[in-house]
Amino acid sequence: MDHTNIAPEQRPQHNGAPPAPARRAHRYERPKVAVDTVLFVVDGGRLKTYLVQLKSGPLRGKWAFPGGLVRVGEMLDDAARRQLLSTTGLECAYLEQLFTFGDPSRDPRAHVVSVAYMALISDPARVAVPSHKYAAGGWYEVPGQLPPLAYDHALIADYALSRLKAKLAYTNIAAFVLPKSFTFKELEDLYAAILGRSLDRRNFRRRIAAMGLLKKLPVKRYGPHRPAGLYSFRKQTLQVVQML
Repeated sequence: MDHTNIAPEQRPQHNGAPPAPARRAHRYERPKVAVDTVLFVVDGGRLKTYLVQLKSGPLRGKWAFPGGLVRVGEMLDDAARRQLLSTTGLECAYLEQLFTFGDPSRDPRAHVVSVAYMALISDPARVAVPSHKYAAGGWYEVPGQLPPLAYDHALIADYALSRLKAKLAYTNIAAFVLPKSFTFKELEDLYAAILGRSLDRRNFRRRIAAMGLLKKLPVKRYGPHRPAGLYSFRKQTLQVVQML
C-alpha cells in the first residue's frame, strides 16, 4: 500500500514503535470568503445584468458575476465595492447584501463561502472594460438570456431577481435604476421590465401620483412626439412604501 497521502496518525506502525502524535486541532484548512455582485440596469425597456467571462481555472470560459476574495480585516461591504470598482469602474452604485451561499462544493478549487450582493445603476454606459483578470464582460438580459454560469451563480441570479421584484413592491428602489429625471412612461416601463409583466397603466399612474413620491419638474422632454413631462423622486434614499 502506498502511504504517501495517508496522514501520519493513520499510517501503520512497525517494530513496536509508539503511535505518532495526533495532529494539533488548529492545523485545519479554513473556508475562504468571497463577495459576488449582481449588477442590474434597465436598458431599452429590458432588465439586464453584467457578467464577466472567467479567464483561467477549471471553469475557464464560463460566465459569472464580478467578485473576488475578501481581504483580512476588510468589511464585507467594502470588499464588494472594491471588487465592483476594479471590475466595472463603478465608484458609486446602490449596493445591498443579499444572502450567503456556502455549499462546500460550489467552487471546484476550494471551499469558498460567497456573500452575494445586488447593485443598481441607471446607465449601462457607466460600466468600463473589465479588469485584466477576466477575458471579457457584457450585459445580458434577464431572465432567460443568460449564458451558462460558473459556480452557483445561476442560483444567485434567481435570488437577486426575486429580491429586486419584491423590493419594487414595497420600496422606492426604482429611484436607483432610473436617471434623476424621467418620464412617467419610463417609470411604467421600468416596473414592467423588472416584474416581467404588463401593468394596468391607469391604475399604476393613479396609485403613484397619490403617494406623493414624485415631483413634477418645470421642464419637458421634446422629441418626435408631443412633449413629455419630466419627474424625479423627492428622496434619493431608500424608503419603505407600499408601491404596488
